[in-house]
Amino acid sequence: MKICVFGAGAIGAHLAARLDAGGAKVSVVVRGAHLAAIRANGIEVHAPDRTWTCRVAASDDPRELGRQDVVIVSVKGPSLSSVAAAIPPLLGPDTPVIFVMNGLPWWYFQGSGAAIRSRLPAFDFGESAWRGLSSEQVIGGVIFSGSEVVKPGVVHVDSSGDRLMLGRPDDRPSAIANEVGAILSAGGVKGQVTDRIRHVIWEKLLRNLTTGPFSVLTTATPREIFVNDTLTATSKRVVAEAAAVAAAVGIDLGPDVEPLVESNRIVSHRPSILQDLLLGRPMEVSTLYGRPLLLARATKVPAPTLEILVALVEARARAAGLYSE
Repeated sequence: MKICVFGAGAIGAHLAARLDAGGAKVSVVVRGAHLAAIRANGIEVHAPDRTWTCRVAASDDPRELGRQDVVIVSVKGPSLSSVAAAIPPLLGPDTPVIFVMNGLPWWYFQGSGAAIRSRLPAFDFGESAWRGLSSEQVIGGVIFSGSEVVKPGVVHVDSSGDRLMLGRPDDRPSAIANEVGAILSAGGVKGQVTDRIRHVIWEKLLRNLTTGPFSVLTTATPREIFVNDTLTATSKRVVAEAAAVAAAVGIDLGPDVEPLVESNRIVSHRPSILQDLLLGRPMEVSTLYGRPLLLARATKVPAPTLEILVALVEARARAAGLYSE
């Protein structure tokens, strides 16, 4: 199977290396120093289970790579429109595109989400950039992994038991998702297919909401932050507010989501949005935090703690010149 990973940052490069290890014919679309390093030396991965280097085709021009059997888009939210403009040479009429991204994705209201959208104002989360992609081609992906590019071409993975959850927006079975999941599992990252992809999106989003804003404002890791009881209590309020928003759009996260906050006490990995701040890259403020807040306002769910945190993170990103709508 020919699989192209569009956006080979920390997550994309790690997935590319695992797919290669699982037997796929892998290529990556990447730019700058990262591209030069991958071309010269391959992708080097340091993970808890192993350290290895893989050689994959790499280019900053999708036309050089040609049509693929599957494309995985793994970029930050601010880059999504430019990807939509560049991706056509990789796609045939039916090529599936797996979107492995944080936050509420552009396709959230497709498929079974249509009923949700009918009760909300017409948000455009980026759908307009992807109108040429049929609903049959879209597959959602949610990655649970802590990774970081430590230098061009080299990825360090902090977490063990990493997994990628895959699912169609309409929650129907997907043979291609099963096949990609099997290749990933063979390569060392568990690939699972779910018929509740929106539920998984919110599970990951809650973790993002309870770590990222605090890390951006303190430049500390969750493990360093949540020794403070006041910040832990604040994080619990964010969890409760976000869970109420999820419930208002039909996602029941269960009776007790507070243990998530306690689990953050042992996380020593720097959240990706903090990595972006420290490295001077555009920050995913809107995708990760602004969209959940929009849903809170639209559904009239009180979210005062989230309101304050989003405003503070937005101000921090603007001050650094890294805010992207």
